[in-house]
Amino acid sequence: MSDIDSINPRKLKTLVEINTRINSSYSDVNALLVYILESAMHLVECESSSLLLINKDDNTLRFMVALGPKGAEAKNILVDKKSIAGWVVSNNQYLIVNDVPNDPRFFSFVQEKTGYVSRNMIAIPMHVKNECIGVIELINKAEGKQFDQEDLDILELLANQAGIAYQNADNFRNAQDKITVLQNAVKNGEQYHTFVAKSPIILDLIHVIDEVAKTNSSVLIMGESGVGKELFAEQLHLKSNRNGKPFVRVNCAALSPALLESELFGHVKGAFTDAVSNQKGRFEMADKGTLFLDEIGELPLNLQSKLLRVIQTKQFEKVGSSETISVDVRIIAATNRDLEAMVKNGTFRSDLYYRLNVLPLNVPPLRQRKEDIEPLANFFLNKFSAETKKNFEGFSKASMEALYDYYWPGNIRELENTVERACVLGHPAFIQVGDLRIPNSVEKQKEQSSEVDGVVKELSSENDKTLKSALNEFKKAYVIKILQQTNGNQTEAAKLLDVQRTYVSRLMNELDIRTKK
Repeated sequence: MSDIDSINPRKLKTLVEINTRINSSYSDVNALLVYILESAMHLVECESSSLLLINKDDNTLRFMVALGPKGAEAKNILVDKKSIAGWVVSNNQYLIVNDVPNDPRFFSFVQEKTGYVSRNMIAIPMHVKNECIGVIELINKAEGKQFDQEDLDILELLANQAGIAYQNADNFRNAQDKITVLQNAVKNGEQYHTFVAKSPIILDLIHVIDEVAKTNSSVLIMGESGVGKELFAEQLHLKSNRNGKPFVRVNCAALSPALLESELFGHVKGAFTDAVSNQKGRFEMADKGTLFLDEIGELPLNLQSKLLRVIQTKQFEKVGSSETISVDVRIIAATNRDLEAMVKNGTFRSDLYYRLNVLPLNVPPLRQRKEDIEPLANFFLNKFSAETKKNFEGFSKASMEALYDYYWPGNIRELENTVERACVLGHPAFIQVGDLRIPNSVEKQKEQSSEVDGVVKELSSENDKTLKSALNEFKKAYVIKILQQTNGNQTEAAKLLDVQRTYVSRLMNELDIRTKK
C-alpha cells in the first residue's frame, strides 16, 4: 500500500486534480493516455515517459504512447517479455532501476532503435480489475537524480486511477462504435444490412465495388447460396451516386411467373381477375435508383425478353396496358446458378446474359475467406444475445476452433443460423462447442483422408505405374465419389470440388465417367 502521508501535499493536490480530469472525459483514448503520461512526468520530474499495453490477441507488449526527445521513434516498437517492462507484467509488481544499462533485464533494442539513452527508470503496472494490462515507465529523473520511494508512492496512486480511467474510456469507445453502427443503419434505412468483413479477398472486392459503383452499367453478382450477394448489391447502391434514391429488391424465385410479371412491371385495373386497382411495379418504384434482381437464373424465358427490353430501351408497359413508361434504373442481378451453362442448354437468353454480365462480381464462399468467420460470428452473437436476452461475452476457444474447422456449405446464412441456435441452447458467459451443434469437422477430415488413402493403395497395385495414369485414375475415382454424394448433380459436385460446372463436364468426358440415368 502506498503511504499517502509521506507524499508531498503539493503533489497530492496535483494528483487529485489529475484524477478529476482523467475521469471527466473519455471521448479520446489516445489523448487520455498522453495526459496520464504528461501528468506522471510532472509529478516525478523526469525527461521522458512511455506507456506499454498488452495485446490481448497475441499477448505481445508494445509501446502505445511515448513522450520525450525520441518518443515518436519508440511508438509501436515490440518489447521483449524478458525486458524490464516484461518483468513488471509477468510479476505484476513495480520496479525501480537506477542503473538501467547494467540491469540484466535491460532491452537494448529500443535504445539502438531510437538513440535515446536510459540512465534510470521506474516502472509501474497498470491494472484493470487486478489484471495487469500494461506498464507505465518514467525514464531519466531530472537533474541526474535517482527515483525514490516518494516517486513510487505517488505513481502507484496514479497508475491505479489510470487503469480505471483507461477501462472506462475503452468501454466508452466501444459503446460509441456500436452507436455509430446504429446511426448509420438509421441513416441508410432499416432495409440495409450491416456489412462485416476482415478477409483480404473481401476487402479487395470492396475496392472493386468502389470503382464499379461510379458507373451505371449492369452488374451480375455470382456466388454460392448464403454468401451474402444481397449485401454486396447494397454496397454497390450505397457507394453510387444513386444512394439517396430507392433500392428495390425482387426475389425472382419467390413468385410464380404470372405474379412476377405484375411485380416487376405493375398492372392496370382489370388486367386480371384480382387486379382491382392500378399498381406500380418494382421498376417504377426504383426509378432514379437501383433494382436488385435476386435469383435471376429462375426468371422465366418470357420475362427474360421483357427484362432485356427494359435494360436496352429503359421502357416497358404495365400488364394490361399499352402505355409506354420510361424509367432510369440501374440493374444489379445475382445468382448461384451457372448462367453460362444455362445459356448453352437454352434455359437462359444469351443476349440477356451478356447485358447483365457487363461488370461481373464473384463472391467467394466462406470456406475461402476464413478470416471473416470470427468477426461474423461475434456480430451474430451480439445480435442474438440481445434477442434471447442472454448476456454472452463470446465463444470459448474450442468453439471458435470448431467454427474455423467446419466446411460451411451453407456459408454465412448457415453460420448465422448456427450462432442463433447456440444462443438459444447455450448458457452465458461463453458459447461452448456443444451449443453449436455442427458436425465434427476433424472426424470428417479423417474420413476423407481414409478414403483417399484407400484410393492411393488401390492405384499402387495397377500394372501401369506412370504418374499420369495414377493421377487420372485418382481423378476418376474421386470425381465418381463426389458425383455419388450429389446423386449425379454436376452443379452440386462442382461446388464441392470448388471448380466450374463446365470443368466437371469436361472431366467426365475425358475420364469416361458415366452417371446412371
